[in-house]
Amino acid sequence: MQRTLLLIPHEIAGIPVFGVGWLLVAILGALGIRVLIGKLQGASALDILSREWLLWGLMTAGVVMVLPRVELTNLDGAPVGMAIRGYGVMLLTAVGSAVYLAAYRAKRRGFDTELIYSVAPWAFAGGILGARVFFVIQYREQFIADTWAETLVNMLKFTEGGLVVYGSFIGGILAGSIYLYRKKLPWLKFGDVIVPCMFLGVFIGRLGCVMNGCCYGGRCDDNAMALKFPPNSPVYEDQIRSGELLGFRYDPQTRRITSVSSGSLADRAGIRRDQKLATLTPDFTPLATASRDIPAEDARLGVVATIDGKRYRWSPSELPKTALPVFAAQILSSITSLLLCIGLCLIPDSRLRDGTVMMLGFAGYAILRFVLELIRVDESGQFGTSLSISQWVSVFVLSGALIGLFLIFRLPPNKSGIRAADTPAAE
Repeated sequence: MQRTLLLIPHEIAGIPVFGVGWLLVAILGALGIRVLIGKLQGASALDILSREWLLWGLMTAGVVMVLPRVELTNLDGAPVGMAIRGYGVMLLTAVGSAVYLAAYRAKRRGFDTELIYSVAPWAFAGGILGARVFFVIQYREQFIADTWAETLVNMLKFTEGGLVVYGSFIGGILAGSIYLYRKKLPWLKFGDVIVPCMFLGVFIGRLGCVMNGCCYGGRCDDNAMALKFPPNSPVYEDQIRSGELLGFRYDPQTRRITSVSSGSLADRAGIRRDQKLATLTPDFTPLATASRDIPAEDARLGVVATIDGKRYRWSPSELPKTALPVFAAQILSSITSLLLCIGLCLIPDSRLRDGTVMMLGFAGYAILRFVLELIRVDESGQFGTSLSISQWVSVFVLSGALIGLFLIFRLPPNKSGIRAADTPAAE
């Protein structure tokens, strides 16, 4: 897990990087160079500013007003720097790789590659919006803050994780379809080009999930397909709340301890089976002596448990250095998505009816995702069943894909090629 790849410091040589600081100086310097180049080309500074004022204004506003608000702070609330998240970097890498592969496939199918670069911003924006909305709706309690502004900021922090693949598919496909409809382009044929590339994006994006510590699997023995996550990761915190990392399990209904692992923290503390757990909460006492040079999110907490009227306390140094091993669900999803991408790319789609590859891709991912959910434990059952929301969506996607294949092969075959007017270059 590598949640933060790089922490850009708040200050360099005593001057802030963001706000009124080094980055603003860099923008003003770039603007000066732009004006100088424009003058050499015969344009006046006034002409340049009249054409480009919005771009430079937005960059300045972002540096001065937006970036300082998203800096990480220490335990005292003082800014310590801007985090470059591993999840965000992998997300951008996934998008770039998928677009590059799509451009390559589009050229082979007779599309102008500029079409890919035209539709990509629509699909990207729709995909991010759909993925985040899906996640926010599913885990809405996590985003509620004291004010509407704080709640909105929490919802917008998508580079730290919290994107649902199905949501991105729905949002991206809808946004891309709107573009294709407006340009009167062949939707099914374009789907055959683009859908395999989406799974290349999933392959890389899931590696970002490993770095972020999200989308993890259930408990397992320590083996080659297991992962151990560090403190402050979602897995670690979940295992603390369940008592498992402390060495005991309890019934959530009766609060009775059902088992205690030999040699565990709980066992050494004298906790025994059938005792009743009253509370199990974080211990904030260690924060008083924690370093103020690190982000507050990296400060470690202790644990306090009240069992049969007796209080037990464990400091951060006494707690395990890693979480207990869990199935590497992210890596499994990554590998199977890559195999699905390769398999779809090897299909001779030019010999099949338009839309066949797209529907096979949807059906294939629905099956893989349904099975993957069997080893993931971060989503609870929905609608009174043991099926997670992603499994329910998989059922509907698979059904829709099979219906789509049936309709495609019932309709007359599409023998028309791509006309020159179908590409942006001919507009």
